[in-house]
Amino acid sequence: MSASVPGDYVIRSIRADEWPAVKELRLRALQDPVAHLAFMETYDDAVARPDSFWQERAAGSAEGVSRAQQIVAEGPDGLWLGTLTVLMEEAGTTDWAGLPVDRRQGHVVGVFVRPEWRGSGLTKALFDAGLEWAWAAGAERVRLIVHEDNARAQGFYRKAGFAPSGRTVPLAAKPGEVELEFVVER
Repeated sequence: MSASVPGDYVIRSIRADEWPAVKELRLRALQDPVAHLAFMETYDDAVARPDSFWQERAAGSAEGVSRAQQIVAEGPDGLWLGTLTVLMEEAGTTDWAGLPVDRRQGHVVGVFVRPEWRGSGLTKALFDAGLEWAWAAGAERVRLIVHEDNARAQGFYRKAGFAPSGRTVPLAAKPGEVELEFVVER
């Protein structure tokens, strides 16, 4: 997947050999002031991971992989400006939180846009590409989990068409996570 979009960036899927950029952007995301609400790991934990972890992470969500896809916005100088990942979850399984998955669905995770690019339309372009990938992969719905105190993210997700599903995801470390979903109209 690679598509030019308005602005000085290109939206595309990552390649497995781009693990150093995956690592750099994730570490930057984990230094964001709301990282404690938005991500399931800390900067200290992530920075201590070996290169093999980042290589596997990139390979598992690179272009051509069908179970997950990491999408980035790349600037003209090669700097990654933002990212999101869509994980595919299969009906009849349980998700990472132990909840049952009742239909094939995409799960958006790892959303981050560098602060200087927020409000530029870049986040919408990333979401458009992620949703397009999920629908093409056969998702019947796409969901994400967001903390109830992360108002900035919740506001964007609602503008992007996500709505509360009525479920709360029970996370011992981060109570208050709520599920938002985007359902394909049939």
